[in-house]
Amino acid sequence: PVVMVTCNDKAGKTNIITVAWTGIVCSDPPMLSISVMPSRFSHRLIKDAGEFLVNLPTSKEVYWTDKFGVLSGRDVDKVKMAGFNLWPSEKISVPVIIECPVNLECQVTKTLDLGSHTMFLARIVNIQVNKTLMDSKGRVALERAGLIAYAHGFYYRLGKQMGRYGF
Repeated sequence: PVVMVTCNDKAGKTNIITVAWTGIVCSDPPMLSISVMPSRFSHRLIKDAGEFLVNLPTSKEVYWTDKFGVLSGRDVDKVKMAGFNLWPSEKISVPVIIECPVNLECQVTKTLDLGSHTMFLARIVNIQVNKTLMDSKGRVALERAGLIAYAHGFYYRLGKQMGRYGF
């Protein structure tokens, strides 16, 4: 997947960084990881705050997803540039990007310096999902979201179901 991660500086100003190296690493407790280069502006923000928020972008946000992987928050206000709407999270101090239909609130539990990147292992302390993605049985219908993925320099919209777990 490719995600937009929101993080705050000490004054509470929000920055957004695009991360392609991310994924779920544990289901109980729910945990994920993101890997960020130490030279990136957001690296220090995440390390200092010990929290971040993973926003799952859709095909509608693909332009900004790419742009925020190229520009630095040192130089531009990415939230203002994109015109994104931020909303308070429920368990941490970092806001969600409303335009992204799924938002994972995360608290860092461990930091691993791996070489070119630092891996932030984090517990998912809350998940917010746009109500339009909830089906009649209370299942999150992610297939309706238009989520995107990144592979070898290209973005793809996730599409057709090809099977199911255990088939």
